Amino acid sequence: MNDSPIAILSEDECWSFLRAGSFGRLAISAAGEIDIFPINFVVDGETLVFRTAPGTKLLELTIAHKVAFEIDGFDAAHAWSVVLKGTAARIEQQAEIDAADKLPLTPWIPTLKYTFVRISATDLSGRRFERGPEPDRAIF
Repeated sequence: MNDSPIAILSEDECWSFLRAGSFGRLAISAAGEIDIFPINFVVDGETLVFRTAPGTKLLELTIAHKVAFEIDGFDAAHAWSVVLKGTAARIEQQAEIDAADKLPLTPWIPTLKYTFVRISATDLSGRRFERGPEPDRAIF
């Protein structure tokens, strides 16, 4: 019997959490700097798609294609975290742009974001944590 409050999620469970989510954090390391950007996203097949506008995020994605993406959440009984590592690429073919434009993905802030980016996973991992009170501490 496993009494651990931590469970490793299967790849299917990770994708289920990603499909249920809409907000996460994108980490990029470019030119010796690490940045983390909050983004809203949608799962398309087994890839993530988000929209962006010209700026630091798009510039860094032009320099560095390897990224990490993380979502997490909790309810009364559990907390969970999913980390996807992969390659980000700007969607440039018009047919793919048209398809991405039909996805349920709109900016959360009143800005125009014409650039679609797709993240293809190379590694996917996740954990579920059972929530509860801290166990009694040993007194030495």
